[in-house]
Amino acid sequence: MPLSANNPDRKSWLHVDKNSDFPIQNIPFGVFLTRDDIITIGTRIGDTAIDLGALHQLGYFNDIPLTDDIFLQDSLNDFIADGRKTWRAVRNRIAEVFDAENDTLKNNTKHKETILFRLDEIEMQLPVQIGDYTDFYSSMEHATNVGLMFRDEDHALLPNWLHIPIGYHGRSSSIIPSGIPVHRPKGQTLPEGAEEPILGPSQSVDFELEMAFITTDANDLGESIPTKEAEEYIFGLVLFNDWSARDIQKWEYIPLGPFLAKNFASSISPWIVTLDALEPYRVESPKPIKPQLDYLKYEGKKSYDINLEVAIQPKGAKETVVSKSNFKYMYWNMVQQLAHHTINGCPINSGDMMGSGTISGPSEDSFGSMLELTKNGEKPLKMKDGSTRKYINDNDTVIMRGHCEKDGTRIGFGEVSTKLLPVYKKKKK
Repeated sequence: MPLSANNPDRKSWLHVDKNSDFPIQNIPFGVFLTRDDIITIGTRIGDTAIDLGALHQLGYFNDIPLTDDIFLQDSLNDFIADGRKTWRAVRNRIAEVFDAENDTLKNNTKHKETILFRLDEIEMQLPVQIGDYTDFYSSMEHATNVGLMFRDEDHALLPNWLHIPIGYHGRSSSIIPSGIPVHRPKGQTLPEGAEEPILGPSQSVDFELEMAFITTDANDLGESIPTKEAEEYIFGLVLFNDWSARDIQKWEYIPLGPFLAKNFASSISPWIVTLDALEPYRVESPKPIKPQLDYLKYEGKKSYDINLEVAIQPKGAKETVVSKSNFKYMYWNMVQQLAHHTINGCPINSGDMMGSGTISGPSEDSFGSMLELTKNGEKPLKMKDGSTRKYINDNDTVIMRGHCEKDGTRIGFGEVSTKLLPVYKKKKK
């Protein structure tokens, strides 16, 4: 089926600002609560949210085989489970309905009142029910930077890093959409010079600039997914802030890796941008430094040129951009990650989420965490209001943005914005 929704010459009869992340060529998918307190699956063009449940009920998808309630749900899981053929057909149809040359809905005032919402009339929700979440460690620059803090230059990368996409299983219950605040976590730490640990608030709360991909039902128990098929099972991507507590992590991570330092919260952007929408922005992945086993080899361009940035906004002050990076720097790409994840027969389900791992580039201003940007607090960053940051302070808001741009067309992810609140205190009854 052709990708007609990606036609760069297509214009919409809905208003779209010149630098919008959401032109008619994007058509992302999300879940939102309407002004009538109804949860629906929707999409977005410009600053207009579109109720796909209403669009479907009013007959605009009649010749596409969809169940009656496919968009009348509180998650995208069932829609994602229908597979790429359905995703593409729905995106193409939405592009047709909202094309500037199509008057069918444009001239139907009654239908528009039911289908269209201003952004201030909706509340974005978590787009999928995340059954399982895996976080990878796939940026060579990030792994090297962190390794140099704890080991010498010759051993910055551990022996296995150039041979396998390193990953660990995280906690899906604490993954939240943009706009939901996070409380400073508590945990065990070992203060400098101490011999015994203490329990208390983390003093080194950090962001991690990542992206995450969402999967569909992919394989049976025992079955592996080859790299050449992996993209058929990837629905799309979101921006991903995988919060970390570095002092807790330093004490707990040996021998089994991240636990309390990571599972207190992870934040995602609410609109899932499909791989189909990102098709024009494919680029080559970094060349392997060491030969890779056959099951990790692939053909073609499997990475994407996605510009990323991170800003910190202190309470009552202007934001300061602290990092500018790009998804294309990832040493291990998504098809390799999914192939490795399933080489042992691990089943992948609809709505599973796979984090890329911190995305750091080759220059200091492209590092994807405060751990790297401040060299573990040794070189604090200066904010526009004159204050400095070793890590994230209480009441700071961390904002991540991402977009692709080529030949005058821009496809973006919006933003994931999260405020860090003080340690949670139970309210007295």
